[in-house]
Amino acid sequence: MQQRPGLRLALALAWLVLLLAAGWWTSTRLEFSGDLRRFLPDPRTPEQRLLVDELGDGPGSRLLLVALSGDVPETLAAQSQVLHDALAADPRYSVVANGGDAGLDAFPEHLLPYRYLLTSSFDDAPLDADTLRDALDARLQDLGSPAAALVEPLLPSDPTLETLALADAWAPNAAPERLHGVWFDRAGEQALLLVETHAAGFDPTGQVEAVEGIEALFDAARGDSASTLEMTGPGAFSVEIGGRTQREAQRIGLADTIGLILLLWFAYRSWKQPLLGVLPLASAGIAGLTAVALLFPGGVHGITIAFGFTLIGVVQDYPIHFFSHQRAGLSPWRNVRALWPALSTGVVSTCIAYATFLFSGVDGLRQLAVFTIAALAVAALATRLLLPAIVDPSPPDLAHSPRLQRLWHRIEALPRPKWSLALLALLALAAIVFSPGPFWQNDLSKLTPVPADALARDAQLREELGAPDVRYVLVAEGGGADGVLQATAALRPALDALVARGALDGYDMAARYLPAAEVQRARQAALPEAPALQAMLDDLLADSPFRADAFAPFVEDVAAAKSAPLLQRSDFDGTPLATALSGLLLERDGRATALVSLSGLDDPDDVAALAGEGDGVALRLLDMKEASESLVAEYRGRVLAAMAVALVLLVATVWLSLRAASRAWRVLMPTLLTLLIIVAVLRLCGVELTLFHLVSLILAAGLGLDYALFFEHAGDSRDEQVRTLHAVLVCSLMTLLVFSLLALSSIPVLRAIGVTVTLGVACNFVLSLLVARHRAAIVAARADEGMAT
Repeated sequence: MQQRPGLRLALALAWLVLLLAAGWWTSTRLEFSGDLRRFLPDPRTPEQRLLVDELGDGPGSRLLLVALSGDVPETLAAQSQVLHDALAADPRYSVVANGGDAGLDAFPEHLLPYRYLLTSSFDDAPLDADTLRDALDARLQDLGSPAAALVEPLLPSDPTLETLALADAWAPNAAPERLHGVWFDRAGEQALLLVETHAAGFDPTGQVEAVEGIEALFDAARGDSASTLEMTGPGAFSVEIGGRTQREAQRIGLADTIGLILLLWFAYRSWKQPLLGVLPLASAGIAGLTAVALLFPGGVHGITIAFGFTLIGVVQDYPIHFFSHQRAGLSPWRNVRALWPALSTGVVSTCIAYATFLFSGVDGLRQLAVFTIAALAVAALATRLLLPAIVDPSPPDLAHSPRLQRLWHRIEALPRPKWSLALLALLALAAIVFSPGPFWQNDLSKLTPVPADALARDAQLREELGAPDVRYVLVAEGGGADGVLQATAALRPALDALVARGALDGYDMAARYLPAAEVQRARQAALPEAPALQAMLDDLLADSPFRADAFAPFVEDVAAAKSAPLLQRSDFDGTPLATALSGLLLERDGRATALVSLSGLDDPDDVAALAGEGDGVALRLLDMKEASESLVAEYRGRVLAAMAVALVLLVATVWLSLRAASRAWRVLMPTLLTLLIIVAVLRLCGVELTLFHLVSLILAAGLGLDYALFFEHAGDSRDEQVRTLHAVLVCSLMTLLVFSLLALSSIPVLRAIGVTVTLGVACNFVLSLLVARHRAAIVAARADEGMAT
């Protein structure tokens, strides 16, 4: 039954209102996540677990390196200090260092009585009368020197100056030069700061707020100065990448929208089709978002949404086939029923391909599978059940278009490939197997869109600031914190020797700040009792310029240290040392891991020689690059396994749907051959395949299957073949428009997706025309031409 124009418009408006209401409801329940660990497989080895933790929460992922330049050093130093004070008071930043806080104020006040448990000064020489005599003599000399202003306030409670000894021990091993009281580069032209954010490395929103906060505070501190701020580090890079991705996505999205509207208008010579075609697409998008929001309350990842919406190349095919086959005298409901076998087979096959991701063990891929399956199913059902009620039932029959007739005749004149396709498959296989260079790309750093000069600048600032190398780290694992702290502390002589001979610039470990419990107990036991200490002081002060009661605070602090409970990591909370400890000492599931970060390591073998196992603690050198590559390889293995299962299910689905081996082969062969050609072309161009290429291959396979299914569905009818040709032309041009723009992107991930799918669309279209189209249509065409002659 055909609907009147007014009723069709009312139904379309009702559909639109329903979509707006559903979109609003979904938006109120949708939480977005930027944690890229959702797209990493569950780590299985200790190295992989440590890598994932460090990438997300480690101090290296939260470190921002800041350089101020463009003015005289005095001005830059003043701006550095103002910026430091403003950042230190901002809760978005956990640590801010510029060298100006290297004095005693940096020592946490509540830890002062514990300095005798933290210092190693008395490990070899006990705190006895001889040690105190030497210390008091040295302090008398200090009071007569330029250092008197620094020493005098410390004397009553710290005559041995353990506070200064600890401040020196906790200073970075490779700290930058200081000029005008703050850090500068070696040339003295740039003031340097280190900033650690509270936001984790995989929290893009937090990183954006942190970076923008630094820029705003610098603008306030700069005033009328011509100085400029430069920032590097993972957070700064992620913000720059995110901004560039958003700008490119907006440009590509605008171009796609304009191009698609113009293409649909040109294809159907009507303004209705572009508007009506949006309804199934919008329904698909909202359905996908709703499904993910309901099944993944922890948040929907931005990559899921970004990649999911590229499925416009598949989703939009359904209404386009319907539009192209609609004509006067044919009920829209009858039209869609006739198309449904091919359309539903394509939907089921593509959903099967993505459903295998549900078992991949990767949360991000599971989200993508749910989004895709829900979107494709709803788009198909909307085309089947809703679209026929609102379309114009009597548009011109596209089978009678003179342009399409001429194009169809040219296509029919093309030779029908037979054994040449087998030769093409062999050549593609040969190109895949024998192309030089690595087949897979395991290095995640090569996928970053950060320019090479920015990476070089980051390396330069890291060297200037003595920031740790992000590649190599010594790892000690054991059953408790004390064991791993002792194991890493035992490495200090060997590491100091490497520093001394220039093989290592510096290192850092938790044992520098928190000695093991056994060490603290030994130091407590070695401290003199308060009466004995007071008696020693009385003897020494009898003939001394110091007053007899001058060191009463010192006696009190030693007594407090001797009886105090042992220091725990929690005692450092709220101090700058807390962040260092949290990144260097990890405790979970009854196991403890202590890390030794390394800076400027020349030869990893020098440190690897320190590895070993003993006293329940295993020591090893971890190569973060190697760990990341093993994680990528494992991820790829899961994706390949999912694709293999999907391929088997896809073949079975097409076979059961078409119920004939010859028909199934005509549909499957273009898709399978296209996959070979895509991989061969990428290999011949020297492209190392990434995980994003693999996921894109599934999308390309889904597109090709749709093209071949509809050509197979057209059967022997010349008119049906022409209508199908029109639909596939419009579908392929729309998809080419979307993904060819992605192929031009500067973002490697988007470029990989765009190039892969663009190649797939072109190959699938040509091969579907040559293989899936029925030979009987050629016979009928030639018979028609003979009769006309």
